[in-house]
Order: sequence, then structure tokens, then C-alpha cells
Amino acid sequence: MIKHARFNKRQQAVEELVHRIESGLLADGHLLPGEKQLAEELRVSTGTLREALAELERRKYIAMQTEGSAIVTYDGMTLDQNNGWTQALADTGARIHTELLQLQAVERPQLSLKFGLSQFITLVRRRSHDDGSAISLERSLMPATGGLESLPRTGLIDESLTITLAAYGFVAQNGDQWISAEPLNQEDAFLLGRAPGSVFIKALRTTYDRHGRFMEQVESWLDPQRFRMYQSLGTPK
Repeated sequence: MIKHARFNKRQQAVEELVHRIESGLLADGHLLPGEKQLAEELRVSTGTLREALAELERRKYIAMQTEGSAIVTYDGMTLDQNNGWTQALADTGARIHTELLQLQAVERPQLSLKFGLSQFITLVRRRSHDDGSAISLERSLMPATGGLESLPRTGLIDESLTITLAAYGFVAQNGDQWISAEPLNQEDAFLLGRAPGSVFIKALRTTYDRHGRFMEQVESWLDPQRFRMYQSLGTPK
């Protein structure tokens, strides 16, 4: 009964927000009120409100963004990375070719103690524009546990790492990302078809799932002619 009542409140919140959006009360591109204010207006708990907002995002009525988070653009178009880089780039209409260069089990002694794991799965992918020029190189490191140890044999689901991780119960909850501009070493320059020392954007992201488990560390090298990082600060006026 409690679960049913909570479901009804969530649906009522969803319907009210859809009404506000479709009637123009909440204009496209405008920020929603804060969680506390919105929950009070709709007379629901913040937990129920978050479930309603997640439903609206799934139905493409809104786009959720963590305050102060970085937005990545490709040729000026914002990338929605919730479903992974492959889908995000495809959604822009860009004709991008993704090559799987490596998918195998490896040992990383320097990271074993940090993450409490003896073995990892590494995935290396290169993405190229339709004209043949490489635009990014991505190295992902995942735990060789929870079924992921079979990936070198079974491969990715729908060629998506995000979908594959979710299928094995790894759903991102939190993490951190370091972004810098660094020169390419000889190996990476060769893979990207650039001269050693060429400066690329480097993003190093570590992600943990909703259970607090390490799920991925990914190092991305991005062509600065194609990619840019945007970050909003403070309270929008």
C-alpha cells in the first residue's frame, strides 16, 4: 500500500511537471526551481521528486545537469554522455567511426591496492571522423569481476560500454574527473595519426557505482580542434 501511494504521488508530480512544460509555464532552456522548493510546491518528498525528474528525463522533457559539472561539446554541439560517447556523438549527426583496438584482461599492480582488485579488463577505442582523421583515443579500465571478466570473450553489448556495464549491474553514481592539455607521447601520437608532442585535451575520469564499487577509470585524449569543455559556475542569473 505504501509503495502504491508513493507511485501515485510520483505520477502526479510527473503529470503536473509535464503540464507546466507543455503549457509554457516552464520555458524551454530555463532552469527548474530548486529541489526543496519544487518538492514543496508539488507536496511530495525530495526522494519522490527525484524519481519524477528521472522519469521526465527518460521521456526527454528535461535534461538533468549537476551544478558546476562540465559540459563537453563536439563541433559546438553539446554531448549528452549519459548513454556513452558513441551514442552521444551519434546524436549530434556527426559521422564517426569507432574502432576497437583492444579488449583484454590485464594486471595493474599500481592500481590493485587502491581498488582492491587483482585483475582488470582494459578496452582501447579510437574514434575517427568520416574524413578519416582521428578525433579521440579512449582507454578504459574496469574490474575483472561481476561478470565483466568475460568481456574479452563476449564483447560489448550493442558496441556500447555504458550499456554493457549497466547490464552487469554497474550503474555510475559518483566519481571525479581531471582535465588537462598535454602533449601526445609517441605511442598515442601514432594511434591518432599526429606528430609526437601534439597537444590534446586529456580527461581522466574515475567512476564508482551506486554500491560504492569501482566501475571504471577512463583516460580520453580529445582533439582540441573538435572538442571543448564548458563549465557553469555560481548561481545562474
